[in-house]
Amino acid sequence: MQPAPEQSPHHAYPDHWEADVVLRDGGTARIRPITTDDAERLVSFYEQVSDESKYYRFFAPYPRLSDRDVHRFTHHDYVDRVGLAVTVGGEFIATVRYDRIDERGRPASAPADQAEVAFLVQDAHQGRGVASALLEHIAAVARERGIRRFAAEVLPANNKMIKVFRDAGYTQRRSFEDGSVHLTLDLEPTAESLAVQRGREQRAEARSVQRLLAPGSVAVIGVGRTPGGVGRTVLRNLLGAGFTGRTYAVNRAFAAGQATIDGVPAHRSIGETDEPVDLAVVAVPADRVPEAVADCGEHGVQGLVVLSAGYAEWGAEGRERQRELVRQARSYGMRIIGPNAFGLINNAETVRLNASLAPEPPAPGRIGLFTQSGAIGIALLSGLYRRGAGLSTFISAGNRADISGNDFLQYWYEDPDTDVALLYLESLGNPRKFTRLARRTAAVKPVVVVKGARHSGSTPPGHAVPISRIPDATVSALMRQAGVIRVDTVTEMVDAGLLLADQPLPAGPRVAILGNSESLGLLTYDACLAEGLRPRPPLDLTTAATPQDFRNALAEALADDGCDSVVVTAIPWVGEDGEAESGDGEVLAAALHTAAAAGPAKPVAVVHVEIGGLAEALAAATSTVAQPRPAPAQNPPAPAARTGSTTPPGPAPAPAAPLAGAPGTAPLAGAPGARNGRIPAYPAAERAVRALAEAVRYAQWRRQAAVPGKVPEFLDDTIDEPGTAGLIDTLLGPDPDPRGLQLTPDQARELLGRYGITVRATLPAPDPDAAVAAAARLGYPVALKTTAPHLRHRADLGGVRLDLANETALRRAYGELTDLLGKPAELQPVVQSMAPRGVDTVVRATIDPAAGAVLSFGLAGAPSELLGDTAHRLVPATDRDAAELIRSIRAAPVLFGWRGAAPVDTASLEELLLRVSRLVDDHPEVVSIALEPVVVATQGLTVLGASVRLSPPPARTDLGPRRLPNY
Repeated sequence: MQPAPEQSPHHAYPDHWEADVVLRDGGTARIRPITTDDAERLVSFYEQVSDESKYYRFFAPYPRLSDRDVHRFTHHDYVDRVGLAVTVGGEFIATVRYDRIDERGRPASAPADQAEVAFLVQDAHQGRGVASALLEHIAAVARERGIRRFAAEVLPANNKMIKVFRDAGYTQRRSFEDGSVHLTLDLEPTAESLAVQRGREQRAEARSVQRLLAPGSVAVIGVGRTPGGVGRTVLRNLLGAGFTGRTYAVNRAFAAGQATIDGVPAHRSIGETDEPVDLAVVAVPADRVPEAVADCGEHGVQGLVVLSAGYAEWGAEGRERQRELVRQARSYGMRIIGPNAFGLINNAETVRLNASLAPEPPAPGRIGLFTQSGAIGIALLSGLYRRGAGLSTFISAGNRADISGNDFLQYWYEDPDTDVALLYLESLGNPRKFTRLARRTAAVKPVVVVKGARHSGSTPPGHAVPISRIPDATVSALMRQAGVIRVDTVTEMVDAGLLLADQPLPAGPRVAILGNSESLGLLTYDACLAEGLRPRPPLDLTTAATPQDFRNALAEALADDGCDSVVVTAIPWVGEDGEAESGDGEVLAAALHTAAAAGPAKPVAVVHVEIGGLAEALAAATSTVAQPRPAPAQNPPAPAARTGSTTPPGPAPAPAAPLAGAPGTAPLAGAPGARNGRIPAYPAAERAVRALAEAVRYAQWRRQAAVPGKVPEFLDDTIDEPGTAGLIDTLLGPDPDPRGLQLTPDQARELLGRYGITVRATLPAPDPDAAVAAAARLGYPVALKTTAPHLRHRADLGGVRLDLANETALRRAYGELTDLLGKPAELQPVVQSMAPRGVDTVVRATIDPAAGAVLSFGLAGAPSELLGDTAHRLVPATDRDAAELIRSIRAAPVLFGWRGAAPVDTASLEELLLRVSRLVDDHPEVVSIALEPVVVATQGLTVLGASVRLSPPPARTDLGPRRLPNY
């Protein structure tokens, strides 16, 4: 391919094209535009490329670049000619270039929308996914510059490059011409190309985490020469856990002749080690970290755990130090946990890594734990340790400047050693990506989240991430839509985690309660009702019950098809002398274990009061042999709603289809052998029932997720997407105001009408005569209402008069309105024809820069606003989302015939929600829609008021090429 001479004026350097990416092997690289300063780098890069790769690039022997070549390949206008390079350690490892061409293949400028593209990857870095990442980025650049198609000429023997194009997921055409393969790619993203991109992202990010969790060798940088200190503690923990790889101690202050410390090789730098180091734990003061990072990067270290403090948690200077740390590490292809981290643990038998400061290392188990706080991490590890729970992996990420909870969701998604993911988060750097990853992970294993800093309105110190203005209640609703189990405290997280890790998922909300205390049974019964479960009357075994009685009762309850789970309550026995006895907790635990192991796989939880040894014995697995996962239960009963109120009618729950998943998928109930032998024990009935209720709701979500909803196709017949796009362009104009544009009522009515949303017309009434004329035009009866901002939608202030049947009533109402509230110029009154009686509701859609488009629904009026009774779903919403949205508010019974009223037309309401969702999803310039009120009658609905705001579309980081965040 021969570059063209300059076609268009030079544009400024596009720094927004710069990006850090994770490659297939888990290492990182930087993609950036090539500049005129890159001549030496380009020549050096080309010298390291094999003759075969050069031949594939130029279709002829091309041993070296001429000065003219170097000039052409480093001088771009960033419009018609663009070159990108992939760098590691500041040096090129790959390049890509496009040149805009016309339909005859000659150099061209816009409006030509095709470009010729060519890649060159250094042989040592082929197979790392470099070309695939470059294709994503050069395609995004091309689309930004108005290029819609790529053309490429590839030699038939260049199978690797042909595969890169073929596997990208773009619509493409292939032909064989003049001894080469001619490829044409349409650059418009497709469902397949997006799936390919996200699949590659998952594998790469999971691999980058795996490299940190399963290193072949670890160096602790900053090991003190005397006992104590952070570095020496980490080294001690590494050795105490029995790490299976090589371990090194590094401190530049070691004496030249010192060979070992604590029995491991001692060195003054990474460069002095005799073998490669995979992971470095950095425990030196912040001002010495750059030196340590450079030492690691220059000697091939793959990842860092930075325990050092003094970064973003210390203010502006620390934030800049943190950014520089990330830039430096990524320039060498390394990823970072931290800074200000507590460390990481991998309990896999083949690794046994404890690179942390944890004073009580957890036992091996099936729970993965991620926390952004070292203090919370200590508390969680201690709590899990006391309750006999085990972990597969533990990560305390500190300021999480690089590796985040999203990365570990990518890893846990297909980790066979993790059945449950627990996350304590104080900030969400990319909420849109988090909900996407959480939804996918939750489809195969539970994800339990505690969100700290919910009400502070700011980011915790050290977390240099964008601040989302979305309310916490909305965040919670969106998490639950994604299948995330959102709890309020770390105690609740541990409670839920233990049940989910140790027990199968319940098939429904029916709970059997049995025990030797009538009072404790009644407390459990009440707790079940409060959580929306359906408890059976408690079975009182009396205080004289023996462990054998418990065993028999539990076996009978598990065998009963009328219950989905069992809560066992136990108090100490009372002896014949009237004194309480703690009893033999181990004997009772053995009885419960025996019954649970022999019965159908249903979750069992135990509530106990001061029975010595019971909790510990229950936490002990009866077998270390992996048990087979049962088949999911077919056609389970529908779970109840979250609260104890009557559940509004709605679509039948999806059948319990077999759930596709990864190894470690949490089982549904129905067959023996689904539990691992441990039975979770709780000191209070409320805690046990709350954990069980979360499992019930999650199991219901899993069943529904197995048969996902869809956007009904019939909407396409009444939607004018191209016409709406043209109208939006006209309204925004050629130079749109970045602050946005509030549409007039007529403009909003026209825009919404193109998506089949009809807004009832209003006519201005600046005086009584104008009001009468408007009523005559619309037809009686009419409504008279004010539109002043301070009175809008405030019927309680007297700004609305309804059912005005004639001119006399209208003039009287006009006089009353102006006498009570002010002059017409202040009130801005309007006249509107009356709508059929029904329930007043509100439908809104807003764009949050971090979370994306959110669809909201609630009843109109002050009570709903005061109680925060609004439901939310992410856009695009499916038919199932719409149905759940209107049924998930607490006031939903009003829509379904509460107190003998006629049910309203919820089907029309669901259709309206889907139309609004489709509008904001199709046109990101629509940043806000408010339909208020929407009067839903027994047949049909009426939109009485609408507000629409347009703005230049915000950046969609979730749809662009893969890139690591830069905060």
